[in-house]
Amino acid sequence: MGEVTLLVQWVSAYLLSIFSLSMYFKGKYCDARCDTSVNKSADCFDNDARLGGACGYGNLYTDGYGIKTAALSTALFNDGKSCGGCYQIVCDSSKVPQWCLGGKYITITATNFCPPNYNLPNDNGGWCNPPRPHFDMSQPAFLTIAKYRAGIVPILFRKVGCNRSGGIRFTINGKNYFELVLISNVGGAGDISRVWIKGSNSNQWEAMSRNWGSNWQSLSYLNGQSLSFKIQTSNGKTRTALNVAPSNWVFGQSFKSNVQF
Repeated sequence: MGEVTLLVQWVSAYLLSIFSLSMYFKGKYCDARCDTSVNKSADCFDNDARLGGACGYGNLYTDGYGIKTAALSTALFNDGKSCGGCYQIVCDSSKVPQWCLGGKYITITATNFCPPNYNLPNDNGGWCNPPRPHFDMSQPAFLTIAKYRAGIVPILFRKVGCNRSGGIRFTINGKNYFELVLISNVGGAGDISRVWIKGSNSNQWEAMSRNWGSNWQSLSYLNGQSLSFKIQTSNGKTRTALNVAPSNWVFGQSFKSNVQF
């Protein structure tokens, strides 16, 4: 089955509801775990909705994602290339009607990574082990489609477009000769495949490289220049945000563009 087909075709999954506690987090969250070969599943864990995780987003509210988010397993996370992508998930009530909320679905954004646990089997605790696809959803999102006490229940999911409010955001971190730019609130496909940067002293676009998650890096000295960005998402569409950061920008600042997919 081709990649393009997967974007529009529902894929069967199993959803597991498991709750865990952590001293570092507050606010209920849920995982959704999926396995294209055997099962797909989902579970809940305690988390703080403001924590961005392995994609590098800071405050998930200010970065445009809120609580409709998920951590993805290795098979789906794709070394951070899936950050910002959106997935629509529904519980398959034809298989376990006692656990599903019929007719309900949720669209979540990939904002984090669910690490594997190779000490446990894929179908009994090692839910994020490759090659098993898995979503780790917020509890409010999970409770939109299934009951709190659900065990393993079948789901259907597909990758969909992302609807964002406002423009694409750029947060510039790093230091001289190292600009580390977090790009957030990206609509359309949501997940970024390529980024370019240009200082106002140059007519040439410089290709940036992915450092981690949704953080992209440049090794040029761009201090004292207004900065423009060009972004390409996974579906090949491109947007250009000119002079997003003024020439007096400093590291640690965030800027909102008037550009969106």
